[in-house]
Amino acid sequence: MKKLIIIFLATMLFFGCSKNDETPTAAADQLQPATQTGANKVGCLVNGQVLLPYKKNPFGPPAVVCFYQFVNNQFHFSLGFSNDKISNGLRNINIASINIELQQGQTYQLKLDNGNSAFASYVDFAISAGYYTNNINTGELKITKLDQTNAIISGTFWFNAVRTNGAIAEIKEGRFDMQYSQ
Repeated sequence: MKKLIIIFLATMLFFGCSKNDETPTAAADQLQPATQTGANKVGCLVNGQVLLPYKKNPFGPPAVVCFYQFVNNQFHFSLGFSNDKISNGLRNINIASINIELQQGQTYQLKLDNGNSAFASYVDFAISAGYYTNNINTGELKITKLDQTNAIISGTFWFNAVRTNGAIAEIKEGRFDMQYSQ
């Protein structure tokens, strides 16, 4: 009987254990799904690592800011989000356009900020590094929904941005679904 119990326990132990009980999740699968409901969600991959908005410090600016406004006969769009949970400091993404009337279904090139363009940046305050799009390191902003009646803007983005020392930051799989300020 003792042998039977030992065999039973050994069998249960053998089949119950696994080196990899959890299937690793791809970084892009950790992002929120792309929606178009005004869910106030945004996120992306920065050099392959997930970046989602988070604010642990109750002081300072909010974790996410989104506006689309018509001011002085020009359209202005900005989507910015930051994460201060990361142990080594604050990270921030900003995508903006100046003097561009955004249209649902359109894709805009993110490049150099020249006053009538769309552009993007990534700032890693832990290493005091700002990365910016330019005419060589570019990206795209695609507007998948623009509902001006309900102030909802949704879309996707990606961009490569460069530091003054030539280092590149790759921002991929970006998606947002926001209610914007007017």
